[in-house]
Amino acid sequence: MDKRRIVVTSALPYANGDIHLGHLVEYLQTDFWVRYQKLRGNECTYVCADDTHGTPIMIRAKKDGITPEELIAESYKRHTADFSEFQIKFDNFYSTNSPENLEFCKQIYAKLKENKALDFKSIPQLYCPTDKMFLPDRFVRGTCPKCGAEDQYGDSCEKCGATYNPTDLKDVHCSVCGERKLETRESEHIFFNLEQFKEYLRAWLKDHTAEDVANKLYEWFDEGTTLMPWDISRDAPYFGFEIPDHPGKYFYVWLDAPVGYMASLKNWCTKNNEDFDAWWNNPDAELYHFIGKDIVRFHCLFWPAMLHAADFKGPSQVFVHGFLTVNGKKMSKSRGTFISARTYLDCLDPAFLRYYYACKLNNTTDDVDLNLEDFVQRVNSDLVGKITNLASRGVQMLNKRLDDGMGVMDEEGLKLRDEFLSRAETIAAHYEARRFSQVPVEVCRLADLANEYFDAKQPWATIKTDPEATRVTLTNILNLFRIMAIYLSPILPVYAEKAAALFGEQSYTWEDINKKLENQKVAKYEYLASRVPPEKVEEMVEKSKAQAEAAAAAAEPAPAPAVPLKPEIEFPEFDKVDMRVALVESAGFVEGSTKLLQFTLDLGPLGKRNIFSGIRAYYPDPQVLVGKKLIVVANLKARKMRFGVSEGMILSAGSEENGFSVLTVMDDAQPGDLVS
Repeated sequence: MDKRRIVVTSALPYANGDIHLGHLVEYLQTDFWVRYQKLRGNECTYVCADDTHGTPIMIRAKKDGITPEELIAESYKRHTADFSEFQIKFDNFYSTNSPENLEFCKQIYAKLKENKALDFKSIPQLYCPTDKMFLPDRFVRGTCPKCGAEDQYGDSCEKCGATYNPTDLKDVHCSVCGERKLETRESEHIFFNLEQFKEYLRAWLKDHTAEDVANKLYEWFDEGTTLMPWDISRDAPYFGFEIPDHPGKYFYVWLDAPVGYMASLKNWCTKNNEDFDAWWNNPDAELYHFIGKDIVRFHCLFWPAMLHAADFKGPSQVFVHGFLTVNGKKMSKSRGTFISARTYLDCLDPAFLRYYYACKLNNTTDDVDLNLEDFVQRVNSDLVGKITNLASRGVQMLNKRLDDGMGVMDEEGLKLRDEFLSRAETIAAHYEARRFSQVPVEVCRLADLANEYFDAKQPWATIKTDPEATRVTLTNILNLFRIMAIYLSPILPVYAEKAAALFGEQSYTWEDINKKLENQKVAKYEYLASRVPPEKVEEMVEKSKAQAEAAAAAAEPAPAPAVPLKPEIEFPEFDKVDMRVALVESAGFVEGSTKLLQFTLDLGPLGKRNIFSGIRAYYPDPQVLVGKKLIVVANLKARKMRFGVSEGMILSAGSEENGFSVLTVMDDAQPGDLVS
């Protein structure tokens, strides 16, 4: 079979944060696939880089009192250390803040300009008169124009997910100095004309990503709609590359980040005396991106269109995966399930997570769940109990009782070996198609066969009566184990290296499964895998909780002076409050208000009421409240507002941090019932 030439990338980790277990869903599956390709003898180069530009880097560096360059250098050290200890083997891990990246950005920009793919136009931008600068998206905070959530960034809302322009925000202010009297000034920006490549992208999506991903993106291609132009420029101050011939304008981070794939490959080519075009632009070479589903638009619309417009070859396929959940829920700092790579490494063997992720990963965009109980059980039962135990018992028996010497396989052993070898192409197909979860399934089925054979032969008993027959049994078992270790080597590379060392071999290739080991010595047994201690998993979770609490405390401003209690009241005064059950007949937004919802409530014999309530931020879809039975203060004096008269108060509970919810009552309560 001819060798394939393959370039593989993972999405670039941002230099403003540490690697966590959610990130590792991507880097581990990419590593599995790359190691499999290399095991098969293909020319496969895995490149990545730190994503180092943009406003958050600038803000963080300023806060820490260091330069952006110092910040990204420290991040690079932490990221590369974490990746290395998780046995993720990049051929080149680089930085987007590099001369190669700058040159590619200039080259692409010049091509886009030459091919008339750019538009230049003035747009309104927020300007801070105090700091005397245009404000990048992340230097602006305000109230979301969609759901009313306060203190949101200038480009998107963390509460409802809406995207918008900074000028659309309500109660807007500068996040640097707090200035609220911001000005709107015109600033020329540079736009990539995506609409120009609409038909190219429609055809490209069909063949270069999964059907469900393509169908989701086709929603942008509805009849009569126009693909919006993409703003690829940002005003100074900005940490990034200045745009040629446009002083004070910088390439938007999402332009130079994917170009970082090219820069990292170029850097690798320079170091290895290879030709960049022979890898990237070679029509016979393959290019694959592994990404999460949150950045699909950038990789499957903007990126291929930009490459096409700049006369570069686009990706062969974009492989999209889902997010990580822990114990079936979104990762949570308060629950200790938002776990950094370093915290995991401080507590547990990285091989455990590599094996467990392999058991869960497939080639779909479904989310991946790390169930911590299942994690312990799966590793201990399958990897240690079924697979590793064969090598442990086999090698140690040879070490202790049979002078370390293997014998010759018999007919029964050879028949089992043939069965193991017959699964090779099935397992290979699973790796190639990224159905990683099926590989441990296949290997565990083989391990069951080997364990059945081992138990039937009872070498622990025959060693006393027929040592040479026992030697044959153990020779059979160790040959079977060796095949399984090779099958698992893309997932467990260090494990496979230790297995090879037991048999005096070098690193494996796929073809090594066909080799028999007979009449040779084995090394003294070195433990390949130990059991997962449940208490170490709990320790990891508790450490993560403590880190989250410490970080939250460090980020909190000095506590405000305590607000004194209002004067005490007697119970008869409180007893004047009349609380009743009310059925929500209608609920909707109030035109002209970002905070209020308007309700029509049925209080049974007390009639209907119109009530305004300031809970819009917590109910982006107020229709979910229709039909609910709420608690209202029915005898509150009516209040005239500019939107109308509010005839009572809806009771709710919660906090600013976690949001508020209305108080509801049991289904058997009737409108107008007294609540006490």
